[in-house]
Amino acid sequence: MSPPRNRNFSAMPWQEFVLEGFQGGLQTQALLSALFLALYVAAILGNLTMIVVITLDARLHSPMYFFLKNLSLLDLCYTSVIYPQALATFLSLSRVITLGGCATQLFFFSLLATTEAFLLAVMAYDRFTAICSPLHYPVTMCPSACARLVLGSYCGGCLNSIVQTSLTFSLPFCGSNHIDHFFCDVPPLLQLACTNTAINELLLFGICGLIIVGTTLVVLISYGYITVTILRMCSGAGRHKLFSTCGSHMTAVFLFYGTVFVMYAQPGAVGSMQQGKVVSVFYTLVIPMLNPLIYSLRNKDVQAALRTLGQKLRAP
Repeated sequence: MSPPRNRNFSAMPWQEFVLEGFQGGLQTQALLSALFLALYVAAILGNLTMIVVITLDARLHSPMYFFLKNLSLLDLCYTSVIYPQALATFLSLSRVITLGGCATQLFFFSLLATTEAFLLAVMAYDRFTAICSPLHYPVTMCPSACARLVLGSYCGGCLNSIVQTSLTFSLPFCGSNHIDHFFCDVPPLLQLACTNTAINELLLFGICGLIIVGTTLVVLISYGYITVTILRMCSGAGRHKLFSTCGSHMTAVFLFYGTVFVMYAQPGAVGSMQQGKVVSVFYTLVIPMLNPLIYSLRNKDVQAALRTLGQKLRAP
C-alpha cells in the first residue's frame, strides 16, 4: 500500500484525533447538523416505539417479534454510538476525539453492526422454519433456542469487533491525526498509519466479505425455499400475507447488506472515503430510521398493536 496521502508527519504517536466530517462552510455544517439530528431523533423514536410495543403487547410475544425487538435495540444502540459525537463536532471548532474514545467507538460500532448482519440471517432462518416446517416450528424456535441464536449473533459480532479493533489500533499512527470521516472506522484509520497496512486491508476485506457473503447466502437460501413454499399454496390471501411479511424483511436485508458491502467487502474501499462517508450515513442512520417504518407499515399485527397502545395512552 502507498504511504498515507497526508504527509504531515510527527515524531510522536498521536494520542487524539480530529474528525474532519463533511466539507463545507458554516451554513453547510448547520444544514447537515439539522438533517442528521432530525434523522437521529426519528431513528430513536421509531426503534424505541417498536421495542415498547413488542414488549407490552402479548400478541407480539413470538420468535419473529423477539428477533425484531432485538433488531430495534441494535439499531438504537449503534446509531447512538456514532451520532451524538458526530452532531457535537459538526458546529464545533474543536473536533477532537481521544485515542481511547476512538477505539471505544470503533469497538462498539463494529460489534453492533456485525451482530445486526448475523441477526438478519437469523430472522431469515426463523421465517424459513415458520413457513416451510410449521409443525416443527414451536420446538425449533423455542424461547431457549431463540435466546441462543441472539447470543450467538452477539458473540460473532464481538469476535469480529475484537479482531478489527485490536489490529487497527496496533498500528503506529504517527502521520496526520485528521480522520477523513465523521466517526472512527477502520478504512479512514488505516489511511493514517505510518506503516504498510496491506495485511489489515486484506483481513478487513476477507473477514467482512466472509460475514456478508455467508449471511447473505443464508438469507437467499431461506427465502428461496420460502418463495417456492408460498407459490405452492392454494390460498391467494395466504400468499399475499406471507409475501408482505417476508417482503419487509427482504427490504431491510438488501438495504443493509448492499451498503455494508460497498463500504467494506470490495477491494479498494479503503481509498474511497468521500463515497464511504455518504454510504456510511445510509447504513448507520437512514436504515435504522427506516427499519421501524418498513416493519410497521407492512405488518398488520404491529399496526394493531400500535393502535391499541395509542388508545391506552389517550384513555383518561
